[in-house]
Amino acid sequence: MAYDEGLAERIRHYLGAEPGVTEKRMFGGIAFLYRGNMAVGVTGDELMVRVGPDAADAALAQPGARVFDMTGRPMRGWVVVAGSAVTEDEALGGWIDEGRAFAASLPPK
Repeated sequence: MAYDEGLAERIRHYLGAEPGVTEKRMFGGIAFLYRGNMAVGVTGDELMVRVGPDAADAALAQPGARVFDMTGRPMRGWVVVAGSAVTEDEALGGWIDEGRAFAASLPPK
């Protein structure tokens, strides 16, 4: 599955040259990792965000968010956000910040 390179480029631009951020192909798209832990990614034209189990319900209440389920088994603590919900830089930045904050709370890999 191809991924929205425009959305990926917007994420790269937002993150800039922040130390500890790397990219890796995952889930048929591209993932952005912070200190080795996935923070956000792009699959198709949607944004994947790792928010953690404690923040999942609040994240799912946001416009365009749904449970991340690629295999028929929902992944706890992850959400997928419709591309239409992150067309504004402010909305995208909020999701990136949330994913990065959760990744930062984990031990580096």
